[in-house]
Amino acid sequence: MAFARFVTEGLGTPAPVAPTERLVVGGPYRYVRKMYVAVDATIAGQALLLARPVLFVHGGCAGLLMWAFARWYEEPDLGRRFGADYDRYCEAVPGWWPRLRSWDPDSTAY
Repeated sequence: MAFARFVTEGLGTPAPVAPTERLVVGGPYRYVRKMYVAVDATIAGQALLLARPVLFVHGGCAGLLMWAFARWYEEPDLGRRFGADYDRYCEAVPGWWPRLRSWDPDSTAY
């Protein structure tokens, strides 16, 4: 679902080699900016389901790598490419902890 948003709404892909032409703020991105949260939640769920504590370590390492990528590559790149629109989006939608209510990009309220 999130990948399809990049193709239909952003006219690109999540891959840095074929980035979107437009900022993607629809669907699940109205609640949280980073879908990496879903990846880490999946790893944590597997750790609980399979009772494998090592998966929590794996999830922690993966989370740290995703955070570093987002912080030092993704966020500066999006800021350069989308400017004030991205800044407004960042003010309204948290990066790592989902909002309780959907954000409306057409609204002036945050």
